[in-house]
Formats: sequence, C-alpha cells, structure tokens
Amino acid sequence: MTRLWPWPTSIVGRTVVVLLAGLVVSNLAGFAFYWTERSQTLSTSLATQVAERITSLAQIVEETPASERRALVREIRSPGLRVVWTPGAPLARGHHADAWAQSVRDAVVQELGKENGEERVRVAMAEPPDLERIDAEFAPPPEGERRAPRLGRGGGWNGAGRLGRGFAQRPGSVFADPAGLPEHIMILSLGLGDGSWLNFVAPSLPIRPFWSSSIFLPIMAATLAVIAVSVWAVWRATAPLAFFTRAAERLGRDVKAPPLDETGPREVHLAARAFNEMQRRLGSYIEDRTRMLAAISHDLRTPITRMRLRAEFVEDEEQRRKMLDDLGEMEAMIAATLSFAREDAAGEARVSLDLADLLQSLCDAAIDAGHTAAYAGERRFPFTGGPMALKRAFANLIDNAIKYGNTARVALTAREDEVVVTVEDDGPGIPEGEREKVFTAFYRIEGSRSRETGGVGLGLAVVRTIVRAHGGEVTLETAASGGLRAVVTLPRG
Repeated sequence: MTRLWPWPTSIVGRTVVVLLAGLVVSNLAGFAFYWTERSQTLSTSLATQVAERITSLAQIVEETPASERRALVREIRSPGLRVVWTPGAPLARGHHADAWAQSVRDAVVQELGKENGEERVRVAMAEPPDLERIDAEFAPPPEGERRAPRLGRGGGWNGAGRLGRGFAQRPGSVFADPAGLPEHIMILSLGLGDGSWLNFVAPSLPIRPFWSSSIFLPIMAATLAVIAVSVWAVWRATAPLAFFTRAAERLGRDVKAPPLDETGPREVHLAARAFNEMQRRLGSYIEDRTRMLAAISHDLRTPITRMRLRAEFVEDEEQRRKMLDDLGEMEAMIAATLSFAREDAAGEARVSLDLADLLQSLCDAAIDAGHTAAYAGERRFPFTGGPMALKRAFANLIDNAIKYGNTARVALTAREDEVVVTVEDDGPGIPEGEREKVFTAFYRIEGSRSRETGGVGLGLAVVRTIVRAHGGEVTLETAASGGLRAVVTLPRG
C-alpha cells in the first residue's frame, strides 16, 4: 500500500504524529460542534425577533383600513426588512427556502398559532434578478404622490440608497451587507383576514463556517503551543532510549566499556543499573571462560611433554613418528589457544592509528618474505582501534590468501560511515556451504589435520572475534578471478 508520506519509524516521530492528529482533530471537531450549536442558537433567537416584528407589523396593518394600508406600509422603516402589501396574490410563490427562511417561518407560525399560521404563512427565496419582478407587482401610487424607489440595483429600500444599505438601517444589524446586494433574499408572505397579503422581504442570514470565526486562529495557536510542549515532553521521555541504544552498541564492541551513569528519572535509573549489572556479569563470564581456557591449555602442556618423552621409547619407527606428529599438532593447538586467550584477556586499549599504513606494512612484509602481495586504496586513513589485534586479524587473512591462493591483493575503500578492507587471492576458493563454518574454532576444510596444509583452524575464528570487537563484520565471497575474497567492514566512528 502506497502512503502519501512515509510513516515515521522512531517513537518520537510516531508519537508526534498521533499527538498532532489527535489534538487537531479533537479541537477542530469540538470547535465545529460548538460553532454549529452557537449558530443554531443565534439563528433561532434572531428568527424569533424577526417573527415578533413581522407579527407586530402585520397586526398594525390589519387594523388599518384597506384604503390606507398602502401609504402606511410605505412609511414603515424597519431595519433590514422591506414591507410590501399586495391585495391579490402573495409575492412568495416558490417552494424552496433555506434553513434561515424556514426558521423565520416556523417562528411566525409559532407566534400566530399553528392552527391559524400554517396556511397563512408562505416563504420562498428570491435571487437578486427576481427583484425586478417583485417591483412590477407593486401597485402605482395615488395621483400626485411620489412613487416609492424601485427595488432593483439602482434603487433602494425605503429611500435608504442601495439595497445593501437599505437592509442596514442601523449599525450592527444582522442583515447588513455593506458590500451591496445580498446573495440570497427571503420573501415571507403573511395572509391577512381580508384575503390580501403582507409581504416581508429581507436578506437571508448566512451561517458562516467555523474557520471564519475570529477565535479560530487563537484556538489553533493554542493547539500548536500544546503540540510543541508535547513534542518536547515526548523527546525528553524517549531520549534515554537512544542513550541505551548507543550503550548497547558500545557493549557489543567492548565489553569493558565504562558503565552507564545511573542518574535521571526512577525508570531510567533502574534501567541503567540493570544494564550495568548485565555488563558486569557478561564481562565476568567472559573473563572466567578465558581464564579457564588458558588454564586448561597451560595444564595440558605437562602431560603432552610426558607423552612426547614416552613416545621416544617406542621401538616401532612408524608408530613413533605418528605419535610425535599428533603430539606436535596438539601442542600447536594449545599454543594458539593460549595466545588467543592471553590477547583476549589483555583487553588492548583503543588508540588512533593509520589503517592504510598498517595494511601497507603487512603487504611489504609478505613481499620481503618472497610472496606476491599488493595494496591499493587510500594512502592514509586514520582509525581508532587496537593496533595489535587489527594487525593480527589482517595478517591472518593475508597469510591465508598467500597459503591457499599464492597471492594477496589488499584494498581499502572509505565510505561515508564505514571502511571496507578486501583481501583477494587466486586460489580454489571455499564452497558456499562451508564459508560460515570456517569461522568456527578448530574447523578446517582440509581434513588431514597437518599443520603444513591446514593449520589448527583458529585463524578465521580469531579474525571474526577481533573484527566484531571493533563493531564490524567479516564475510567471505567469490572474487572476480574465481578465488576467495574476504570482506572486512568496520565502522568509522
């Protein structure tokens, strides 16, 4: 499923999105409900006021003789309301009415009583072009009397100028439209007792959308302020998670890293204490294992020496040779194990070094020994690590390349956040199914167990241990020449 924008992957990002969506939606929904209720209440109140004015005017006109009604209606000055008396048909002939017009009609019916009002009150909407037709409905004034202004765009209401100003007889009128002609005009016709009609023409009250309110922007500003404070609080609450992430990565590279600071909120304090306790137990376990391995390897030297002495007294030459070869193999394995255990227990300090110079010196040493080796890549590359451990790891890879592939091509490539060192040879390579197994201690593809052909099987295990201690990884793959390529990736930080 394709999203319009990527979903945040961090806790802070996801929390911010949820907070933002929740606050904005809840505030907008709440304000919209409030505005709708407020608008309906105001509309009902204003409709009641207009209905009271209409019924009052209707009562006055109905008590006036028919011959005097036209002159009376012409003198009525009601803000936002134009009154027209027609002896024949009503002006409200349509059936469509908006919510405001319908609410005014209901209020008028309420004032008159439902039994008398339902048939006597009609309401319809008139667009501005219909005003010319309404003008034509007016009867001409009596002889010698000035005709009332027309209702079109050039005329006015009760001589007050433009139509909009005619609606706004007093400042603050809810019917005011200072821009001129209203968009929608309501016509309400009220039937009188003698069969004539009293027509009221007024602009329809528009219901503004909630975002047009003057308090909408302050509410949104307050929402943004709450979101900003929430984001800051979430960031402060989740900051320890990033702290523990960095601590875990550091522990993966160096089990002897300094412990965490056990300060901060109670939860962070307890988590830091548990992390430090885990690190202490892990370090103690590794030290105990290494110490035990070194002790066993050291203690095995004594019985092996006694067995070598006893093998010298074996009369069968063939059996004596085989026994001495096996004992020599055992001594080599014990020596390699002791060397590895001592170096692991020593915990070499990390210092700044030139990784490119280290690789170049190893290649030069191989060339001086009569082997084929070459280095390509950066001439200088500052790096922080254990110099002896790194030297041993890359020396093992170069020695393996020369031993099994007759050549070693070393390359260093610097990337944005890591460095990649490759060691290639021209040998037969390693089957894909065996490439992970060869990193197991004492595992060898060559089954003769001869030190001349296969070593003791600790070389690649040592390489992986050292590389991982520096936060990196080592893998094996097929080189372009068909041989084996060892790829060591180390973080630059």
